[in-house]
Amino acid sequence: MLRTVNRVVLTLAGLALVAVGGVVLAMAADLPSRLGVGLPTNWSWQGPDSTVLSRADRLHWQGESWWWPVVIGALALLVVLALWWLLAQLRRRRLGTLGVDTGDGQSARLRAGAVEDVLTAEAESLPGVERARFTLVGRRAGPAARVGLLIAPQARPRDVVHTLRDRTLENARVSAGAEELPAEIRLRATRHAADRVN
Repeated sequence: MLRTVNRVVLTLAGLALVAVGGVVLAMAADLPSRLGVGLPTNWSWQGPDSTVLSRADRLHWQGESWWWPVVIGALALLVVLALWWLLAQLRRRRLGTLGVDTGDGQSARLRAGAVEDVLTAEAESLPGVERARFTLVGRRAGPAARVGLLIAPQARPRDVVHTLRDRTLENARVSAGAEELPAEIRLRATRHAADRVN
């Protein structure tokens, strides 16, 4: 869900910036008058020498009793949404270190990158897997894995996922001493040319 929110926010922000930038460039270059396009008479920004908002426009709603509560409420809502988005980004960050059970009642701290490399190599040795990428996310006490697999055209996705779950992810869970290791697995097939029959 967070990935979808990120895409929507970035798309809307990009479209808004492109639209505003286009309008500013058009007005600064005085394109409406050069192209003979008539602007509405109540639009204060008529050309490069005029202001975006006239004094009357800026003070138009100031005397209304609802104006300032609406402005403050809208800005507060934007701040809350921005903070929620920022905290959601930080919460899903990659792990820096991972606690691994050493078997003698102690635990060792390993760099998550080293563990990811081992898991990637193990996943790439599975039948039907061309390339793999592991990313450990979450907290040290409750890690989770994001796995990207590039599978061979002849591989059966169901078999690949079951083998990955039963071998690689189970080994990682036992090594980390975790009760469970949630995983999000994304599969992509390699492209290959169609077989020709003579």
